[in-house]
Amino acid sequence: MGYGYGYGPGWNMMGGWSGYGGYGYGFGLLHMLIWIVVLIGVIALVAWFMRSVAGTHLQHPPQAPRRLPGLDVLEERYARGEIGRDEYLQKKKDIGD
Repeated sequence: MGYGYGYGPGWNMMGGWSGYGGYGYGFGLLHMLIWIVVLIGVIALVAWFMRSVAGTHLQHPPQAPRRLPGLDVLEERYARGEIGRDEYLQKKKDIGD
């Protein structure tokens, strides 16, 4: 006869041609490729997110508070003996440190 279940050639009880819902053998491969692309996309998204979160911490490391440039000059003068301790402490207080 050659006909399955009276529906015509190649029709079977799975509801379509060749048992794959009418899509044939190539649909299984296509379906698998779609899921591989989705998986790669999710992995890439997670990697991008992790790098962006880690990158914000690396771009702005904690810094020591800025010193006033006049304080460096004052300390050098005190170290060379150009000014005394009392004058050094008074000028340091005046500078604001």
